[in-house]
Amino acid sequence: MASQTQFSDRPRVLVVGGGYVGLYVAKNLQKKVKANGGIVTVVDPLPYMTYQPFLPEVAAGTINARNAVVSHRMHLKDTELISGKVVAINHATHTATVEPADGGAPFELSYRDVVMAAGSVTRTFPIPGLAEAGIGMKTIEEAVEMRNKVLERIETASLMTDQAARARALTFVVVGGGFAGIETITEIEDMARGAVRENNRLKREDLRFVMIEAMGRVMPEVKPDQAEWVVSSMRERGIEVLLNTSLASAEGGLLKLINMADKSPAGEFEADTLIWTAGVQANPMVRATDFPIDDRGRVRANAELRITGDDGPLEGAWAAGDVSAVPDLTGGGVGGFCVPNAQHAVRQAKRLAKNLLADRYGEGQVVEYRHKNLGAVAGMGQYKGVANIMGFGMKGLPAWLAHRGYHGMAMPMFERKFRVVSGWVSNFVWGRDFTQLLNLKNPRKAFVEAATPAKKPAAK
Repeated sequence: MASQTQFSDRPRVLVVGGGYVGLYVAKNLQKKVKANGGIVTVVDPLPYMTYQPFLPEVAAGTINARNAVVSHRMHLKDTELISGKVVAINHATHTATVEPADGGAPFELSYRDVVMAAGSVTRTFPIPGLAEAGIGMKTIEEAVEMRNKVLERIETASLMTDQAARARALTFVVVGGGFAGIETITEIEDMARGAVRENNRLKREDLRFVMIEAMGRVMPEVKPDQAEWVVSSMRERGIEVLLNTSLASAEGGLLKLINMADKSPAGEFEADTLIWTAGVQANPMVRATDFPIDDRGRVRANAELRITGDDGPLEGAWAAGDVSAVPDLTGGGVGGFCVPNAQHAVRQAKRLAKNLLADRYGEGQVVEYRHKNLGAVAGMGQYKGVANIMGFGMKGLPAWLAHRGYHGMAMPMFERKFRVVSGWVSNFVWGRDFTQLLNLKNPRKAFVEAATPAKKPAAK
């Protein structure tokens, strides 16, 4: 193990993860912990928090990628930031093992209090070819890649003469009919339709969009009649919605489907683009700790957001967000627990910070987390959306406005809100930018070509 002498030796609040929970916990603790002689430390391999509800709009080009993330350095001035991953925790000794992001030797970091805020990762299944052909929609990098790939496929396909290859290039598939899947496919379809209008070698009918959902309905967060409207609206736009259907194989870009009712084959076709949005799971790093874990791989916590075992809460151990199983005291959560969404994560983070200060420094009282889910909003492309707010259903333009309004306010930090909203205004005035950025995976291509001596023509 490498030495940790380069880090502060003050009593540490270790925050594992810099997402919703990590950012808000650190922001609300940093000054007060510092004033009491301690330090807040955030460990995350990324230098920013990603506002994941904006990823479909980043993929569709209506939000600049940088505006959908929040810099840790900019907003956590009094926090010790470590670029790396916590790969193990021994709470019995109050130590964590950190693996630096640059691949350096792991080292141990001691702490007084720990906050498990590691979030969730994409949940996948052992489907042949999925790892090779698919991509998720969980990170800003994935969203940027999807925007560029869809636009590149459209431009490239417009020059193809092989009809089979052209059809494959213009086929875009999303697996998963939850909020993430619906927003992703509708936002990208909206962008693709606009891009095709700018290319006189293609027409909308050349594009094929397919959504695959294993259940018999989409978006369980909204009312059944709203879910039916979503499917009807998508089909009117030419998007194929395959319910009760699962992906059986994706080897070589050949997608084979299976009917979930009788497990019979449900057809096959080729596609160059396969986006996986079929759920999330708690970050598996929690299994490398001595914390109590439930049967779904989440850290067990009580309503005070303390990590809790069979013998009660663990001293100095806290958890919130997607990585934790927090009881939903309102009775509205699935299985009795808070659902994994940004709404709960942000509110739990603020409550956790107050509870930790109350427990450690006597500032106020420890209070149980209680929040009734306000509902859900989803964008489905420009001026289209669906929402269920406090039991009141909306669709179309009103829902789209509610979606923009809610997420514009929920985006952390005023400067980020301003950047996002100003981008929306710019798009409204000038229209969407359909320029794809090429060679992001090989940025040295132009330099290497310029620096490589030209080959002399062969002698005749």
